[in-house]
Amino acid sequence: MTDHAERARFAALNRRGFLRSAAAGTVIMATQRSVSADAASAVKIESPFDGAILNRRHGNPVDGGLSIPVVCAAPRSSQVTINGQPARREGEKLVGQAVLREKVTEIVAVSSDPADRGADRVRVVWDRYSQPRYHFAVDDNIFFLRDIAGNRYASLFDCFYLKILRDLHQKYGTRFSVNIYFASEDGFTLPEFPDVYKSEWKDNAGWLRLAFHAYADSPARPYQDAPAAKLLSDYDRVAEQIHRFAGAEVFAPPTNLHWSMATPEGLKALARRGVRVLSGYFQPSGGRWDINYNFDARRSEYVSKHDLWMDFESGILFIRDAIVCNSTPVDRVAATLDPLAREPDRRETVNLLTHEQYFWPFYPAYIPDHAQRCEAAIRWATEHGYKPVFFHEGLLGGPE
Repeated sequence: MTDHAERARFAALNRRGFLRSAAAGTVIMATQRSVSADAASAVKIESPFDGAILNRRHGNPVDGGLSIPVVCAAPRSSQVTINGQPARREGEKLVGQAVLREKVTEIVAVSSDPADRGADRVRVVWDRYSQPRYHFAVDDNIFFLRDIAGNRYASLFDCFYLKILRDLHQKYGTRFSVNIYFASEDGFTLPEFPDVYKSEWKDNAGWLRLAFHAYADSPARPYQDAPAAKLLSDYDRVAEQIHRFAGAEVFAPPTNLHWSMATPEGLKALARRGVRVLSGYFQPSGGRWDINYNFDARRSEYVSKHDLWMDFESGILFIRDAIVCNSTPVDRVAATLDPLAREPDRRETVNLLTHEQYFWPFYPAYIPDHAQRCEAAIRWATEHGYKPVFFHEGLLGGPE
């Protein structure tokens, strides 16, 4: 679509607006990637979920580890051990404990029923040093690079957009991951951006990083079904330019792809490039889960309720976007984020997200108070004790 109004309408309906339009209680179709069920055993570990990210809020400290509850389903005739220890029956369930001592722990439930000698197993990640922290990502960036290249400002921060980000950093300590395109719709491309600002980029690399997002804003969903080779080609073109004009210190692996969709092969390819964390909406829309990297309903629903999940197949950790600032009026920001502080399972990590284009007055869907919306989200995180981090560093911005 080339008409700005039509493109804005399409984007609102299909990407950012669906958060508001998804109906409660929608039946979700499991049409995407599915988890293969192990039908060989009647014992099933129901909690924790395979790939769960667990921290001090999920269990009790023991000598050198964390003891967490494990819940299994098994026939009433079954006796079950969990990592070698007998589980006790509580109603229809079997309950036991597992102790986490390493970053990744395998939990194995084994049935002693002669008719069912099967087992079930899950792996979980221990966020041993977890603390409340937040990450702020800005997607769809290209306008500010075109603006600076065209005006040849004396400083990067003579561009009003980067000045807004710097002001927020100076006031709150916020760190920004700025996810950029290779090209804009009017033909501007990253090779046109000068390298004369490299020292200034490096001076601000402690709080401002540039990362790949996509080749361009259009087409929509560029990597939903694309071969891994296409994704890596676009990734490498953007990465090469960031290194050229800003330096290695400024480059960061992306924490979000355009439209948050990719194939299993694409995800594995990104992991080989050093991608460790990816965010998405993980929300239902039109009877299915969307903006969820093509994961199935079971896993998408888990992320939507627990915010974090490790995909051991790709080696990438996925996080739900807690808020999309450009879609959230200032007076709704706190109400959107407040539930996180009340839910122990979601208390530790928050991903704040917005999109560059809504800062610019020439954009058809320009939001005059966009900066205030972003500040309201950052202020909420700060007042609730969250520290600013880059999620690509360590384990979600903390020690591993």
